[in-house]
Amino acid sequence: MLTRVPRRAAIGVATTLLASLLALEARADDASPWQRDGHSAVRLLAGSRSGAVLLGGIAFQIQPGWKTYWRMPGDSGVPPRFDFSKSDNVEAVTVMWPAPQKFDDGAGGHSIGYHDQIVLPLRIIAKAADKPVTLRAEINYAVCEKLCIPVEARAELGFNSVASTEDANLRAALDTVPKPATIGDPNPLTIRDVKRDGPKNVVVDVVAPDARTVNLYVEGPTPDWALPIPTPVEPSPPGVKRFSFELDGLPPGAKPDGAALKFTLVGPEKSYEFNTNLD
Repeated sequence: MLTRVPRRAAIGVATTLLASLLALEARADDASPWQRDGHSAVRLLAGSRSGAVLLGGIAFQIQPGWKTYWRMPGDSGVPPRFDFSKSDNVEAVTVMWPAPQKFDDGAGGHSIGYHDQIVLPLRIIAKAADKPVTLRAEINYAVCEKLCIPVEARAELGFNSVASTEDANLRAALDTVPKPATIGDPNPLTIRDVKRDGPKNVVVDVVAPDARTVNLYVEGPTPDWALPIPTPVEPSPPGVKRFSFELDGLPPGAKPDGAALKFTLVGPEKSYEFNTNLD
């Protein structure tokens, strides 16, 4: 028995199916396929296309019990490396780093990085705002449990959506990136002072609502500086949590006097970055 479907209803069904297919296509276009290895996966995310400055992301999935590393890996580990040079219509890409965590590295020290899932936001500047943008990334990173395994991945993604399905994920990732701050700012979580204590030691005084859950990291002016992770000083002066570190791990011939240091202060809810020149 044949059943006749009214023409108006058939058009409505077809329109709904077409809209659903277009939505699925748009969703697929907003993220590249996962590139998987035995313990992790990585892919690119695209935010909405608007103007010459675009928001994207690199999403990682890490197997439970494993981790990957921050831009400064700590006492051990390998920082991720990204190459976007084969992209189309891309002037520059800036990787933004969410606040990391500190892990025991199994050798008496600590490493710095991420576990489970993490999105590194990307600030992408197009050469021409009115032309297509295709981001191509060569991604080199390590995933570690007791041993570290290097991973090489390649991903490609076009920025096409006027309203990307990944916008909410990218905004959430942006909220976890430490905010710029100035030493001495009147924030509840802040660095009050940075000073030398002898020729090789640096002391940093931190103000925090709950000092037990605060971590401090320091970086030199270039990636080849491998400064140690600041450690808490006990007892600290009243009202502050004091950290200290030695000026070790400098590149050959580098001098600490006047060096531009970056401090990342990570609390349970907020995190900040401070830049200062060492006296």
